[in-house]
Amino acid sequence: MTKLQPVILSGGSGTRLWPLSRRAYPKQFLALVDDASLLQSTAARLDSLHDAAELLPPLIVCNEAHRFLVAEQLRASGHAAGSILLEPIGRNTAPALTLAALDDADHDSILIVMPADHVVKDIDAFARAVSAGLPHADVGKVVTFGIVPDSPHTGFGYIRAGAAVDTQSFTLEAFVEKPDLATAESYVAAGEYYWNSGIFLLRARRWLELIERFRPDIATAVGRAYAAGQRDLDFFRVDAQAFAASPSDSIDYAVMEPLSSEVGECLVVPLDAGWSDIGAWSALWEVSERDDTGNACHGDVMAFDSRDNLLHAQHRIVAAVGVHDLIIVETPDAVLVAHKDHAQDVKRITEQLDAQGRCESEFHRCVHRPWGSFEGVDVGERFQVKRLTVKPGATLSLQMHHHRAEHWIVVSGTARVTCDDREFLLTENQSTYIPIGTRHRLENPGAIPLEIIEVQSGSYLGEDDIVRFEDVYNRAGKTD
Repeated sequence: MTKLQPVILSGGSGTRLWPLSRRAYPKQFLALVDDASLLQSTAARLDSLHDAAELLPPLIVCNEAHRFLVAEQLRASGHAAGSILLEPIGRNTAPALTLAALDDADHDSILIVMPADHVVKDIDAFARAVSAGLPHADVGKVVTFGIVPDSPHTGFGYIRAGAAVDTQSFTLEAFVEKPDLATAESYVAAGEYYWNSGIFLLRARRWLELIERFRPDIATAVGRAYAAGQRDLDFFRVDAQAFAASPSDSIDYAVMEPLSSEVGECLVVPLDAGWSDIGAWSALWEVSERDDTGNACHGDVMAFDSRDNLLHAQHRIVAAVGVHDLIIVETPDAVLVAHKDHAQDVKRITEQLDAQGRCESEFHRCVHRPWGSFEGVDVGERFQVKRLTVKPGATLSLQMHHHRAEHWIVVSGTARVTCDDREFLLTENQSTYIPIGTRHRLENPGAIPLEIIEVQSGSYLGEDDIVRFEDVYNRAGKTD
């Protein structure tokens, strides 16, 4: 049976879905449509392909900063990765796919390449489309999937299909840039145009041949980066300097567009499966369940005389009165109000935040770490208060701070504390003090989460004031 190697590209930042999506916790890790994150749903979608091929564990290409999120979410969903390749810097999808193809054991598997942040509602239709494309990929063709358009959307690139190859696939004639409304309407009326899904099916060896042919500069840089890489726990770290030397380019521009001029080398399989790339808040409204007045509500929401809104409450009640076609998203540290027609412009807010040196585009108030999470409670001159949650069995690094002291109070659970040469246990309502310059470590030896209130005081309270001596997550010298 054909070996099918899933490749999930998880490098996106999702700035158009701010304030839920932040660079440190982007949209692929969010549960936006149901109880599973988009990454988890993407991995689960693969289960439908077991009858079509020998399905290998997924291979993930992701930002190095997201490595523990990827590993944890996949394990929690029962879809542990076969390999997690870490990009030290974003270089778009062509270098990412090149890494994945190099990581395939003998470069002979057929790769099913999917972004981590898409929604596909009809899983059976997805499986049928992949099954239709497999025989063509098996003989060296490059297959992409064209989304059957349900509207003249101007936010997507289009694919023009040519002659039928069989009952379910066509030659790929051309890639078309995002059109204006009139052009998009003509595309939909013509019936031979599809939205570009960014999902591909091809043999690993074939991709390596094509990237060497069309973009030898990418092939060389990524090849060097992979050859100099090394395994680290669940991850594979490529050489950062070599990877940074790679040009940034997409699969479409680097290979698919020039290859499409060669008749019969690229095929398109139509996909009508309730697909969305959730590229903006308006797209999320379109795929969400809505009430009788067209409101898509999440969390503690009240609406009166309001229609066709997306109302998302995470921390407090959100009340809407007499409004329509709005996006209102509330989080513990930010509130977004936008008209649906301007959903694409939300990224302008993140650009302003970055220009002002603010952290709200990067982090949520709750920041995830491999051992658990911490959340800011209060901050002032020379002090801040955090709530730490440490997972059962988890251990923070043995560390020291040059500029701050810490006071830990156990709210629930049991803490094992190392403070210089002392080691002791703390239980509920007990506390300890960690002076400046003291080597210390916090562990949770128990079977339930450990909740700690941490009061920091000192002249500098930044997260980069951490000197790590030992770390079970191999983060020595890092601040993540």
